[in-house]
Amino acid sequence: MMLLIDSWMPWLGDLLALGGPILGLILLMAFLMWSLLFERIFYLYAIFPKRLRDTVTMWKHHQDKSSWFAQQYRDYLGHCLGAELNRNFALIGTIIKVCPLLGLLGTVVGMLEVFDALAATGSNNPRSMAAGVSKATVSTLAGMVVAIFGLLTSKFAERRAIAERDSLPGRFISAI
Repeated sequence: MMLLIDSWMPWLGDLLALGGPILGLILLMAFLMWSLLFERIFYLYAIFPKRLRDTVTMWKHHQDKSSWFAQQYRDYLGHCLGAELNRNFALIGTIIKVCPLLGLLGTVVGMLEVFDALAATGSNNPRSMAAGVSKATVSTLAGMVVAIFGLLTSKFAERRAIAERDSLPGRFISAI
C-alpha cells in the first residue's frame, strides 16, 4: 500500500510516516467528509432546483387542491423534498466532531511512543524530545484543519438547505 502511495504522491507517504496510522484514519475521514460535502453542494445547486420544479409542476397539474387529501399530499411532497435536503448533514457533522478527537488520540499515542523511547534509552536530551513531540502533534494539526474547513463548508451548505426547506411551503402555495 505504501509503495502505491509513494509512487503517486511521495509527500503523502512522508506525511503518513510522520503522523502514523491515526493520521491515515484522519485522512480517510477527511476524504469521506469532503465527498459527502461535495455531493450535498452539487445536490443543492444542480439537482434540487430541477427536482423542485418538477414537484411544483406535478402539484400544479393536480386537479384537487383544496380537499384534506390534497393538503396531505402537498405536505407529503414538501416533506420528501425537505428530507432530501437534509440528507447526510448529521454524518458530516459527526465526522467534523470526531476528527479533532482522532488528532488528540494520535498525539497521545505519539507522546507515549516518545516517553517509551526516552525511558528505553535513558536520554534526557531535549532536542530528541522536541523532535518526538513535533512528530506527535502532526495528527492534532491534521484533525483540527479537517474539522475547521469541514465546519465552514458544512455550515455554508446547511444554511442553503435550510433556506430552501423554509421556502418550500410558499412555493407550493404560489403554484395554486
